[in-house]
Amino acid sequence: MSSDFEAYEQDFGTLTAEVTNKIGRIPKLSGEEKTQLVLNVDKQLEEVRELLEQMDLEAREIPIQSRAMYNSRLKSYKQEVEKLEKDFKRSRIAYSDEVRNELLGDEASSSENQLIKLREERAHLLDNTEKLERSSRRLEAGYQIAVETEQVGQEILSNLNSDREKIQRARERLRETDANLGKSSRILTGMLRRIIQNRVLVFILGAIILLTIILAIYLNVRGH
Repeated sequence: MSSDFEAYEQDFGTLTAEVTNKIGRIPKLSGEEKTQLVLNVDKQLEEVRELLEQMDLEAREIPIQSRAMYNSRLKSYKQEVEKLEKDFKRSRIAYSDEVRNELLGDEASSSENQLIKLREERAHLLDNTEKLERSSRRLEAGYQIAVETEQVGQEILSNLNSDREKIQRARERLRETDANLGKSSRILTGMLRRIIQNRVLVFILGAIILLTIILAIYLNVRGH
């Protein structure tokens, strides 16, 4: 999974470098040429966003112990894209001195203040739009974090339940083992008791037989 993430990183670096170069050229152009370059940059920015989405998906598949590092890199890339989008929006309403003079002609001096005011108003509008977009992205990121946290919590609870079941089964086996040991102990005790009883009986029988033999010998000797 990390190899796929790094492959997307390389594509991201190449594409953002091209976008940065083209954004810097936009204020120097006018007319159809500028329009075409703006459309081209807009398309490439969409590709950059798709790469970010792919990296985001890959980062979620990376093991938790390594995920933080990739999330940090992904966060910096998102900030970089935000800056590119901001620069792109500004570049669309910006003109170099040469292009501005070409567009305004002889009325450049009289229209300069109006153009500056218009640019400031548009820049202010763009700033507000960017703030709303950043807020939306932060809410989305917060939602994703909450979902991931919930998933991790569910995994932990599942593991805890599994461990509890294992402990309960181990306790049951221990109880069964204790019961079997108690039963075996009682059987052994009974067998030992019977062995002792048998030995005592053998001893008593042996003593009786011995006494009988001694008595018989004594009587026999005495009769002679």
